[in-house]
Amino acid sequence: MKTIIIPEGKKIYFASDNHLGAPTMEHSYPREKKFVAWLDEVKTDAAAIFLLGDMFDFWMEYKTVVPKGFTRTLGKLAEIADSGIPIYYFVGNHDLWMNGYFEEELGIPVFHEPQQFKLNNSLFFIGHGDGLGPGDKGYKRMKKVFTNPFSKWLFRWLHPDLGVRLAQYLSVKNKLISGDEDATFLGEENEWLVQYAKRKLEQNHYDYFVFGHRHLPLDIALNEKSKYINLGDWIGYYTYGVFDGEKLKLETFN
Repeated sequence: MKTIIIPEGKKIYFASDNHLGAPTMEHSYPREKKFVAWLDEVKTDAAAIFLLGDMFDFWMEYKTVVPKGFTRTLGKLAEIADSGIPIYYFVGNHDLWMNGYFEEELGIPVFHEPQQFKLNNSLFFIGHGDGLGPGDKGYKRMKKVFTNPFSKWLFRWLHPDLGVRLAQYLSVKNKLISGDEDATFLGEENEWLVQYAKRKLEQNHYDYFVFGHRHLPLDIALNEKSKYINLGDWIGYYTYGVFDGEKLKLETFN
């Protein structure tokens, strides 16, 4: 478990689900500029920044090729990381195939599984949220195919122009991948990430469970001492999390 002590006057920020490139690069360009403006704002008092996946609607790393575009975002992340502010990235269901580029080029550690962090005196359980809990069975089956080493080996034999276009098409059209059907509150008893968090609390205490993936900003008390926070997205909500060392709350970037 990594511990981060937050200096006085500093905060920790959380964001997720930008889906840059969807439905087209042109349509996502204003959202990218807005996200870069947010990064410019929070870097002034950030002790750390957590990005919880699906920054891109599709991301695939070949040995010598990465998807074209997103220059402003990648450049801003590099600038912030170079300034000494740590950034932590958690892969989502749209960027499962990260394999070293962020670490080598940007100096940003990438996590493929949920992680535990101690931020000041609060315990955080952090992840993208895909494939966790009792539901999401269709996606869980699909994820096994996507993460299979043989599947990845086969995909890399496609020319990048063909592979990226095919993946982008499927990402936008396939509801299991896009998560569009998830953007409705189902009630606590039917929210599978809430159920997942409650099961985790049977084993260990956490002050906060922080996830993305749902595309829906949620702040739900699990008990008197624990909360489940879903960060929403940067498509319709532009919500993000702010932890001041004592409390985590959702805010909206305007």
